[in-house]
Amino acid sequence: MLDYAALNALAAVVREGSFERAARALNVTPSAVSQRVKLLEERTGGALLVRGQPCVATEAGLQLCRHLERVGMLEHELRDALPALGMGSGEAHERVTVRVAVNADSLATWFMAAAAAFSTQEEAALLDLSVDDQDHTAERLRSGAVLAAVTALAEPVAGCNSEALGTMHYVAAASPEFVKRHFAKGVGARTLASAPSLVFDRKDRLQARWVRRICHRNVETPRHWIPSPNAFVEAACAGMGWGMHPASMVADAIREGTLMELVPGSTLPVPLYWQQARAAPQLLKRLGAAVRAAATSGPHALA
Repeated sequence: MLDYAALNALAAVVREGSFERAARALNVTPSAVSQRVKLLEERTGGALLVRGQPCVATEAGLQLCRHLERVGMLEHELRDALPALGMGSGEAHERVTVRVAVNADSLATWFMAAAAAFSTQEEAALLDLSVDDQDHTAERLRSGAVLAAVTALAEPVAGCNSEALGTMHYVAAASPEFVKRHFAKGVGARTLASAPSLVFDRKDRLQARWVRRICHRNVETPRHWIPSPNAFVEAACAGMGWGMHPASMVADAIREGTLMELVPGSTLPVPLYWQQARAAPQLLKRLGAAVRAAATSGPHALA
């Protein structure tokens, strides 16, 4: 049998990033956390943590953390089915943490409505959201780092279901002053090669994909790197460069004239999917239902 006190200690160190913060979260001493993790490593015969700032789990450590997470969800289900189970001890039940990968633009627009609906319905559950490019969130699901993901990958990851959420449409936009300064002669390979663009991070290929559609070839552009959806829009409004923005996020700015499309009507569609474990516990299924509802309603609904 596994020592679940030791597993909880391991998961706390991975979640909090250090033995000291894990000890505070568990209301024990750092030496107690260290001892529990050490005993677990001795039993498994290998390292479960890479000690550092922060501490991170090894592959074996991740497997144990994933096991604990699933056990927590199953226990949550069991308490729903048998409310009297475990009552009378006076101890509060451990909250379940659900790890999900989501792309930054979804998080900045429609996804938080799903997170809020789920968390108010499931007060015994906590969300651990990790942000990655929509073309890469599936990698986190594949590695087991998360249990569900919003992704641009339609093909299901092994052991998962994939369900279409809708399409996020992106528009290439900049301030009118920027367009006048850099695109007075039109939007083409030559002008795009000299006009600064806004790029979210090194994984962001939206600008490159849009340029290829417009110019029918790759064009290297000067780049500002701005890894924040809100700052990304602010930078465009301030005239720093042009970028690919979620259409719903900049609709007001375009309507008010703060931003304008570089090529009107040339939106870039990005279909999004919800992937989660095929044999998902009910808790994860309820999160999926909240995600689907948020993706199809509200001012930032996917098309």
